[in-house]
Amino acid sequence: MDVVLLFPGQGSQKPGMGRDLAEAFPEAADAFRTCDDALGVPLTRLAFDGPAEELTRTQNAQPALLAHGAAAWAVTRSRLAPFVRAAAGHSLGEFTAYHAAGALALRDAVRLVRRRGELMADEGGRRPGAMAALLGDLPEEPLRGLCDRASAEAGLVVPANFNGPGQTVVSGEVAGVERVMELAKEAGVKRAVRLPVSGAFHSPLMAPAAEGLGKALDDARFSGLDFPVYANVNAAPVESPAVARKLLLEQLTAPVRWTDVVERMAVSFPSALFVEMGPGAVLAGLVKKIAPSITTTPCGTAADVERLFAQLPAPSAAASA
Repeated sequence: MDVVLLFPGQGSQKPGMGRDLAEAFPEAADAFRTCDDALGVPLTRLAFDGPAEELTRTQNAQPALLAHGAAAWAVTRSRLAPFVRAAAGHSLGEFTAYHAAGALALRDAVRLVRRRGELMADEGGRRPGAMAALLGDLPEEPLRGLCDRASAEAGLVVPANFNGPGQTVVSGEVAGVERVMELAKEAGVKRAVRLPVSGAFHSPLMAPAAEGLGKALDDARFSGLDFPVYANVNAAPVESPAVARKLLLEQLTAPVRWTDVVERMAVSFPSALFVEMGPGAVLAGLVKKIAPSITTTPCGTAADVERLFAQLPAPSAAASA
C-alpha cells in the first residue's frame, strides 16, 4: 500500500482545530505542547478556543496549522510511516511536509513558520495588497495576459495559486487585483472573489521579506528526508535539505503550482491513498478535481484517525511490508 501525505495552507484554520485529537491521543497533545514551549505563546489555546479573528492573523494561523498537521502525523506516524512514499503541502503546508519527512524537528519547524508569518504580516502592513480567487476556466497563459494588462493599467498583479481546474488565485496591489477581477469576468470567469488575507502573498510584494526568511531558513536545522516532498515552486520531488531551503525561499514570491504537484504525484503514485493531515478537506477536494481516480481521506480529528486506521493493513502486515 502507498500513502501520500498532504498538508493544508493558510485559510484552513478554524477555532477548535486539533482539540479532540489532543484529547484523544497523548501524542497530539505533546505536539501542541512542544509548539507552545518553542514559541513561548499559548498557541494551543488559540487553536482550540480562538477567537477566530486572532487565529486568522498570519503569524498565528501559520504555526497553528503546522501544529495541527504535526499532531496528526504524531498520532499516525507509527502506522503510516511504512507506507508513505511522498508528501506535499500547500504554501505554508510545505513546511509541515518537511517536518513529517524528518527534515525539520517540530521546534525548528514551528519557530520557522512563526517567523515566516510575522515577516509576511509585516510586509502586508507596510505595502497593503490583496488576493482574489477566480472561479472558472481560465488557462495559465490567458491569465498571465490579463495580469500583465491589469498591471499596466492599474497596479502590479500576478498569478499566485494554480489550485485546480476552474480555480486560480491572483495577488498584488489592490488596484491591480480589482482590475484583473474585472478583466477576468469580461473573459468569462464565473466569479471573482476577494480573499480575506492581510497581504499579497506569493507575489513580488513579499520580496522585502526574503532577507529575513532566508536568515530564518539558514538558522533552522535541516536533516535528510525520509521521503520526498513535492515543491510548490516547480512540482518536483525534493530530497536534499539544500534544495528544500532554496525552494522554500523562492516560494515566498512564486506561485503555488498545486495542480502540477498533484498531477505529478498522481502519475507517480496512482494507487496511493492521499491523506490530508490537518483541519478540513480542502486539499482532498482539489485532488479529486485534478485527479479524480485518486483516493483521498482526511486526518484532522480523532474520528478521522480511526477511519484512516481502518483502511490500513493490520500492524503485523505493515511490519513485513
